[in-house]
Amino acid sequence: MAHAQTESAGASRPVGAPDAAGAGVDLRVYLPIRDLQPQFAAYLGTPTRARGYPPYAGQHALIVEVAPGLAIERVTDLALKAVPDVDPGILFVERQFGVLEVHSAEAADVERAGEAILRGIGARAGDQLRPQVLYRDVIEDLSDQHAIIVNRTRQASMVMPGQTLLVCEMTPALFAAVAANEAEKAAPDLTLVDVSMIGAAGRLYLAGESDSISTALAAIDRVLGTIEGR
Repeated sequence: MAHAQTESAGASRPVGAPDAAGAGVDLRVYLPIRDLQPQFAAYLGTPTRARGYPPYAGQHALIVEVAPGLAIERVTDLALKAVPDVDPGILFVERQFGVLEVHSAEAADVERAGEAILRGIGARAGDQLRPQVLYRDVIEDLSDQHAIIVNRTRQASMVMPGQTLLVCEMTPALFAAVAANEAEKAAPDLTLVDVSMIGAAGRLYLAGESDSISTALAAIDRVLGTIEGR
């Protein structure tokens, strides 16, 4: 089995060059999220999604996705050794990709952790994939039966009959996270019914008044349109 090579004494690594163990890592998502909103922060902290320390509203987060999946362990090592004060909330290895979420009350700590990750794998934030919206729809005056079946797996954060429902699907899946947070920031009266951010595609369900849904949709379009990527 090949082992990661260590640098010789006194040798220096070129700026921006990856560590030996970080070579060959494909950066798929590099997603800073400022000012976590109450509903989205609570979502990140639920037991079925959080694998570590739950975040709180007002904190700042960074979510990273890489391939191959196990490379996320090296990414985690880079972040936590560089900035021990950040808390890992999600560490997940799926079939093809690995996902890490770290957060802190100090935005500078999250930024430094991100810089350590990028330096360690020899990447730039702009090397990530650009988000693509696959589908979105606004369904007004939701019927009773439709609301019931949407809520069939929910214990809270339900859509109510008569409300307007926004559904949105995008790739890579993690961009649903920033879409959810920015939508809540723009229209805090909305209910974050569900957000799926790990897998082949990300999906977002928001419910409330039609005017607030329009505000949230504009915020989603704005934030996704500003993300640099390939």
